[in-house]
Amino acid sequence: MTGVTRGSRCSVGLVASVLACLLVSGSLAATGPRFQRDDPLTVEPDTQDASKVQEWTIDLFVDLTANLFGKPGDGTAGVHALNVNTIHEVPDSSWFTNRVLARTLSLEDLTQGPSTGNGPAGPLTVVAAKEVGFAPGFTAADSAGERWFVSFDANGYPEAATGAIMVANRIFWALGYWQVDNALTQIRPEQLKIGEAATFVPMSGRRRKLRASDLDAIWRRAARSADGSYRAIAGRALPGRPLGGFRYYGTRPDDPNDIVPHEHRRELRALKVFGAWTNLVDMKAGNTLDVLLTESGRGTVRHYLQDVGSTFGSGANGPRDYDEGWEHLVEMDLIRKRLVTLGFTIKPWQTVPYEDVQAIGRFEGDVFDPVEWKPRVPTAAFRHAQPDDSFWAARRVAAFSDDMIGAMVKTARYTDSTADRHLTDVLIKRRDKIAAAYLNAVNPLVNFALTPGGALSFENAAVTAHAAEEATSYRAMWSLFDNATGNATALGETTAAPGQAAQAPARLPDGPGSVVCVSVSAVAPAHAPWAVPIHAYFRRTAEGWTFVGLERMGG
Repeated sequence: MTGVTRGSRCSVGLVASVLACLLVSGSLAATGPRFQRDDPLTVEPDTQDASKVQEWTIDLFVDLTANLFGKPGDGTAGVHALNVNTIHEVPDSSWFTNRVLARTLSLEDLTQGPSTGNGPAGPLTVVAAKEVGFAPGFTAADSAGERWFVSFDANGYPEAATGAIMVANRIFWALGYWQVDNALTQIRPEQLKIGEAATFVPMSGRRRKLRASDLDAIWRRAARSADGSYRAIAGRALPGRPLGGFRYYGTRPDDPNDIVPHEHRRELRALKVFGAWTNLVDMKAGNTLDVLLTESGRGTVRHYLQDVGSTFGSGANGPRDYDEGWEHLVEMDLIRKRLVTLGFTIKPWQTVPYEDVQAIGRFEGDVFDPVEWKPRVPTAAFRHAQPDDSFWAARRVAAFSDDMIGAMVKTARYTDSTADRHLTDVLIKRRDKIAAAYLNAVNPLVNFALTPGGALSFENAAVTAHAAEEATSYRAMWSLFDNATGNATALGETTAAPGQAAQAPARLPDGPGSVVCVSVSAVAPAHAPWAVPIHAYFRRTAEGWTFVGLERMGG
């Protein structure tokens, strides 16, 4: 059904739309054109040479204390993400690469993830003891000279830690984060040798040469297979020079390209949603890593989520505590309430009926509430997350089909099919709850397009994800937008039935560079946020109309 045109009559709604188009453009007279020739940017360039960046150490205890008892990075509250382009997407960068939703990922892509090979080649030589983290492991070099960080499942919990790392590694790669090349492998103690330069720091605190007895201590802590081997994750050493981790607030002061405060980077705010989906509770600087890459004498810093293994229902040494994902390590209000009630304050996690699947641990989707989910420690980027950030993240979670989730879970190679089924089912349940919670919290229209003839099309992300019923109708209010001055001139108003294009009310200008603003809202009584208009901008080119701008108001 063709949209019903109301001509150029200037209704109250149309006036409001024109005013909104003016407001979102800002003070263009002072700042220049709103849209530049290369908008929307698809890549966030590193324009400066970062060769002088030096390694730093973030004191994890200080970082923990600051985040638990303070609010670092909270000087600018209510700020929308600062690293999005004009259509409110995150460009590819040294932080993030658009994958799921942005392009088609095959099941083979998802299975391979960041892997570039088949894991360590030939016998391993232990070159260093593991001195950070709780999982048993060490650093080794293979016969090709590649360096690998090897970690094992905890004794009594076979496949739990290694399985979680494999699956989470693929998920976060598909979501867009820089990830370690991890491989699942089997290690036999008799095939190892200790390198001449390998050292170890025992309880005495005095560094000495690594001994066979030190490796024996590792084997006692690790889960041993029936054939005498040990299942392990081998993570290939990252390219470049390690610089230490990054915080979820502020910037790295000696990196000239790190100019957006981390609490205002959308891909870091989005971890509030991605973390809830996977139960990534251990969100700290110690699980991140910056590396300096040098090419043709010029340096850039790449930012890795180095360790995403603290996911699902198990940690490095066994199942998660019952309250992980439900409460921060310290919540003063909750502590006071429990003191007053003598501990009789009942929280949801205390009554969750977890399914007993040893390789997965405590991970469920029936009681899970994505909005209430919490990591162990409050995170500045999470506190600054706006509804449009969570919407952006939820679209990516919703883009994983059941088959895609199943393919990633299979990379864990669980020997018990129950573990495979349970993890897949819970991820699907949590995915659907995330879609319902966040895709309906704002006007969910996406994928705007305008034909040369003036037919506007778009997609309702909540409906596509089966998180909501279709709207009754859509309303589009049109204006001609002056890109140089920010002035807007009303053109008219149209309506369209679901699935139908909204036709422009009059012949649109065909001069190169002309910009049209279309404000679209939905008639859906069950979803009040859908009534808040989205402002889409199109620029005329020789080929037709190009989508160059978006304002998701109310986000």
